[in-house]
Amino acid sequence: MISTSRTAIRRSRAIASSLSLLVVTALAVSDAGAAGAAPSAASVSGAASAVGALGIAGTSWTVDERTGRLRVLADSTVTDAEAAQLRRAAGQFAGAAVVERVEGRLRTLLSGGDAVYASGWRCSAGVNVQSGSTYYFITAGHCTEGASTWYTSSARSTTIGPTAATSFPGNDFGLVRYANSAVPHPGTIGSVEITGATTAYIGQSVCRRGSTTGVRCGRVTGLNATVNYGGGEVVSGLIQTNICAEPGDSGGPLHAGDKVIGILSGGSGDCTVGGTTYYQPIQEALSTYGVTVY
Repeated sequence: MISTSRTAIRRSRAIASSLSLLVVTALAVSDAGAAGAAPSAASVSGAASAVGALGIAGTSWTVDERTGRLRVLADSTVTDAEAAQLRRAAGQFAGAAVVERVEGRLRTLLSGGDAVYASGWRCSAGVNVQSGSTYYFITAGHCTEGASTWYTSSARSTTIGPTAATSFPGNDFGLVRYANSAVPHPGTIGSVEITGATTAYIGQSVCRRGSTTGVRCGRVTGLNATVNYGGGEVVSGLIQTNICAEPGDSGGPLHAGDKVIGILSGGSGDCTVGGTTYYQPIQEALSTYGVTVY
């Protein structure tokens, strides 16, 4: 269950100070080392289950496609004692996992500024979709959760419409209905005309767009990642990239050319020094809500 303190947690994230340089240092590699044959799928799955069962906030994990090993990231909020727990859990499965440190804090990327606004925070609209003659936009579920109505500015003078659905945690997507016909909702991401949706693959060149940092591009570095943001907020099945983002970018779209791929969930680092970001695959949200891009 999610505690009633989630709103306070979210708002504290929104005013968090800027994060420090993303520095990765190896904490531990299991006895087999980084070289040698890839571990079995069963051992990697066992390592993932053991790491997940610890429930340590500020961690993420996904399979490294190059080595076949589980790559576990621990952010700056993870204590030395917790890092030791992660090493022990991963170490039960020889050669199956590597645990690394990342500076900065893994967090969802809410803020109080521009783009689409709810009472108390700001996010980015993801992609416009429709079901019949009804129009919506998809954004992050941690944005729509607890938000009843959305506006075009912080003054909340022009209404966009209500939150229609939310799936968070576990997933991280939500749906907002356009209820004000005066608010335009073209089928674009910035100046890019969107023609459909597609799935991500390792090494894919992608770009994201957000209300805080604009357009940023990079590559897909992981699939099916799990992130523990803390406070019971664990999200699985995410796309991992080497693209930076900052508070307020949450919910913004990830795309490859004219195909949308995902919706920004969260990450670590910033766009001054770089970072890692995670995205909810768009096709799950489209299927869940029975909507299509246009």
